[in-house]
Amino acid sequence: MIPGQFEYVRPADLGQALAILRDREGDAKLLSGGYSLIPLIKLRLAQPVLLVDMRDLTGLDGIVETDDELRIGARATHRQIHEHPVMARYPMMREVAAGIGDPQVRNWGTIGGSIAHADPASDWPAVMLARHAHIVCRSASGERTIRARDFFVDTFQTAIEPTEVLTEIRMSSRPKGGGGGAYQKLERKVGDFATVGVAAAVVLDAAGRIDNVGIGVTGVSPSPYAAEEAEDVIEGQVPADDLLRRAAAAAAAQAQPVADVRGPVDYKRAMVAEMTVRALRTAVERALSGA
Repeated sequence: MIPGQFEYVRPADLGQALAILRDREGDAKLLSGGYSLIPLIKLRLAQPVLLVDMRDLTGLDGIVETDDELRIGARATHRQIHEHPVMARYPMMREVAAGIGDPQVRNWGTIGGSIAHADPASDWPAVMLARHAHIVCRSASGERTIRARDFFVDTFQTAIEPTEVLTEIRMSSRPKGGGGGAYQKLERKVGDFATVGVAAAVVLDAAGRIDNVGIGVTGVSPSPYAAEEAEDVIEGQVPADDLLRRAAAAAAAQAQPVADVRGPVDYKRAMVAEMTVRALRTAVERALSGA
């Protein structure tokens, strides 16, 4: 299908981009890597009046770890995240970055674009929910920070305002010992969107109890969700297989799958439970080993 007509601008810096969004509020659509937006434009599922190309905007792709925080610029590509030395301490995120699409998608697609697009079967939103991340958005009037758990509103809908640009993702840095994460994904073929995807992040205390936990699920609801009832099951407990399975059952009960070419409802719900168990097991193993 041929896209509809639209205006095109390529601002030289972030300030100019924010001014355009302010002056053309509601008309403008941001283009980053393009691998989420362009297919929708071609199908006329998205019909922007004005397309704002961000390719010339610099300083939005940094990856920095401090003692307290990991910061990832919104324009960091999946490949940059996979290959950056800092990310060696975050195996879950490296694995997610390596498993998205094909090499061309990973070279051009960005983490910010993926999060802002909020596809209900996308990988990164599940990770943001599991890691209790914060999403930084900027407008001409200033900056605000949104919890990932408040960010994903509905199918392809987020808390970003029309005048804002997603500039950065922030999350706590991985503890020197006792913290681990994992992502388990059921897909029809390598690089595909998730039929079911579960991200789990845990921190263990000195006694081996789960001191902090996050579970994010994608592919089986109108938008990615945090499995908070499953988190409540295991918070403060010593991890054991029966405990993880009870948490997995709670995560599956929260799912809202629909039958389609990827499988029937009961199958998808069962796979939420299975992927949750696998993700939690690996996250715990990594927390215990420091890997």
